[in-house]
Amino acid sequence: MRRRIFYGLLLGAVLGIFCIVGASLRDPNTLSFIYLFSFWYNRVIMGLVIGLLPKSKTLEFALLRGLIFGGLISFAFYGATEFNDLMGFFAGFAYGVIIEYVLFKFKDQKEIIK
Repeated sequence: MRRRIFYGLLLGAVLGIFCIVGASLRDPNTLSFIYLFSFWYNRVIMGLVIGLLPKSKTLEFALLRGLIFGGLISFAFYGATEFNDLMGFFAGFAYGVIIEYVLFKFKDQKEIIK
């Protein structure tokens, strides 16, 4: 379980960097450090929450769960921006699925090695 949490956090942090780059490219204005840090931190929290969830038995359930939790956690940031960053909100759904998919596949790799 600890590995799942660690890799969830790591994936969230890496995907958060992609969010910062994407937000910077989408917005012609210079975004504040606090805004970009909050965007990144939202993805780290997403990785933590998904990492804390128990391992799924099927890939389909894992992807659905990633979609739901990714959207729910991303909605927190979307609301904080006064509902201005729709693209960032939708990216949260995709990132939740990506995190769940990688964690699911990592679980399979560990079972094969043992």
